[in-house]
Formats: sequence, C-alpha cells, structure tokens
Amino acid sequence: MAEEMSRREVLKGAIAFTGMIAMGIPGWTIPALAQGEEVVPFTDFPADFTPNPRPGVRYLDTRTIQSFLTPSDQFFTVQHYDQPVLDPRAYKLRVTGLLDRPMELSLDDLKKRTRAEQVAGFECSGNNNARVHGMVGNARWGGASLADLLKDCGMMSHAQEVVFLGADKGTEEVAHGGATAKVEQRFARSLAVGDAIRPEVLVAYEMNGAPLSLYQGAPVRLIVPGWYGVANVKWLEHIHVQGSRFMGKFMAREYVTLRGNPVGSEVIWNETSVSRIQLKSVVVRVTRTGKQYKVLGFALTDGTPLKTVEVWIDNGGWRTATLDKSSTPYSWKLFTYVWDSAAPGEHTIISRAIDTNGSIQPTEDELGLKKTRWENNAQFPRKVVVT
Repeated sequence: MAEEMSRREVLKGAIAFTGMIAMGIPGWTIPALAQGEEVVPFTDFPADFTPNPRPGVRYLDTRTIQSFLTPSDQFFTVQHYDQPVLDPRAYKLRVTGLLDRPMELSLDDLKKRTRAEQVAGFECSGNNNARVHGMVGNARWGGASLADLLKDCGMMSHAQEVVFLGADKGTEEVAHGGATAKVEQRFARSLAVGDAIRPEVLVAYEMNGAPLSLYQGAPVRLIVPGWYGVANVKWLEHIHVQGSRFMGKFMAREYVTLRGNPVGSEVIWNETSVSRIQLKSVVVRVTRTGKQYKVLGFALTDGTPLKTVEVWIDNGGWRTATLDKSSTPYSWKLFTYVWDSAAPGEHTIISRAIDTNGSIQPTEDELGLKKTRWENNAQFPRKVVVT
C-alpha cells in the first residue's frame, strides 16, 4: 500500500503548521514531506485497515501524521454506549458528595473560571499491533482546573476518590454470588483524590483552540494528562466525591490488567485498573529522498521526562534518534532517525523509548506475564523493502 502524499496533503501540513504557530506551539518540521521525499510503504501494514471501522470508533492513520497537534477530525475516538448529543446552552455539570459547597455549573460558568491549558497526547489502553497503534492523538486542551474547582467546593478531608460520570449510558447485566441484575449504568471512571488534584488535570471544553467536537465529548470532558484514554471521560455531566473506592464496571471489571509478579519460585497475580501510560514508542513512517532514508515515530510517557528514543535496524544495534524539541511533558514526542546505509532488500525496524528513571520500553517476551490486552507497550517491529 504505497502512501504517496499529494501536493494537497502537503498543503494540509502547511496549514496545520501555521495553526500551531498561531497557538504558540513551535513548529515540528519533520512530518511534512520535503520536495522529492516519498513514503516507503510498510510491507506488514494490514491491507484491510480503515480509520473508521465501525460507528463511534475512529483510528488515526499514523503513517500520515502531518503536524504536532492532531486535528479533531483525526484524533482517535472510542465509545462504549450511545453517543449523547448535549445542548451547550442547557448543559449543567453537577459536583456533589463530600463537599462543603456542592455546585452546579453551566458551560458559561466553567468558561468564567480561570482558564488553563495542557498539551497532552494519549492512546487507548487497547492500542496494539492489529490496529497499527492508530488509537492515539495529541492535542492542546483548554478548560478549568479540576483542583481549583474541588477546592472552591470545599472538598472534605476524609474524601478518598473522585468519580466522573459521562452522559453516555447503557444497560448492563451484572452477576455476583449467583445473583444477576440488569441495571442502567453511565460510563464512569474515578481518580484517587491525590491524582484528581494534580494541577494539570482539566475539566476541558476546548481542543486545539476550538469547542470540543461531538466525538471528543462535547461540550465538556475530563483530561488527565499522562493517563490512558479511558480515564479522560467524555460528555462529562457529574463529578462525585466519596470516601470509598469506586467499583464501577470500567474500573473493576473492564480495563483491568492482569500481571504476574515473580516472588521466588512463585508467581503472584495482581489485577489493576488501567491508569498511567506505560512507556512506549512506535515507528510510524519511513521516507526516502534519493538514497537517504528517514524513520519517523512517536513516543508516549506518563509525564516522566524522556531520555532518548533508539532505533534498531536489522542487526545494526541501537542508534539514537533525534527528538522533537517542541514536546511538552505530557505530549507525544515525535522522533526521527536518518538511515544512511539502506541496502536493497527487506528490513526490520524497531524503536524503544528510555526515560530519565532508566526504564526501558520492554520487548514482547518481557511482557509475557501480562495476560490481558490492555497497556500493550511492547516494542513493535515494522518491515519495509528498499529497492
């Protein structure tokens, strides 16, 4: 599947670049193709890939990344129930629970609060090789500080968790102890109080300088930088503060990772709710200009600074890639590697990210004790043919 980029696509990249400058984002010059530069197709890319596999779900075709910020109509989206359409004029956000001053805020009320911004990239925790890691995006989010909102509500000292409920809902059949019940549930996730009051967490109403789109949770969503997409609740209608652990479906039964921890001769199995992004990088494009080849990819972290990204081609050892200097702590980190010695034939290209704590992106074998599909951050080989 040759991915020749037309002049129209290059123009789109230039427009995106101009928009980034207008919003104060330094330009990243690698994604837009230079004159005479052409894309080398991956030979392992699925022939049936589609960015819109079913209603309510959209993937980013990462081979065509054009800019540091992902446009709203390309940012990945997943939903679990219906897709609610909320009238911004009638919208209300309820804040209830262990608070001295519960609140109900309109969209205008939220916009009157001190505005905060975060550039944050995240992926679905189910992002994997089969989806060619297209459930990902990077955007500038604008809104109100959740920490400030909870402070103004007078959160009580014995509060333990903050629950976020979306307007999307569905009927679930829940079985426990031999009893079965059908109940209507909203999509909901929670954060421990310590995570909820981090200064970067937003009650967001803007994406890339414009109101949120329907697919991105209009009119209001939660943005939790450094966490997987499931934590960033869309169509946010209700925030509830409570003194006990929240055990809703998407915390306790879905989006749960099972990992084995070797302790001596025994393996202890532990189940945890999907939360912070695991260190990861992926090669997304290879281009050629004359005889010179260039490898482009992105890396994600939970906010821990990235030390480096390295690229391995065949058996040539790990080589240091160049990181995009316009990255922010929670954005994706674009990287490029210049491949000068490309010989004719098929080649395997792998990347790995290393953070400042010394953590190294694992191989597939090193994730052998992770038994669920969530949080797949294994090194991902790509294949190309040089002619």
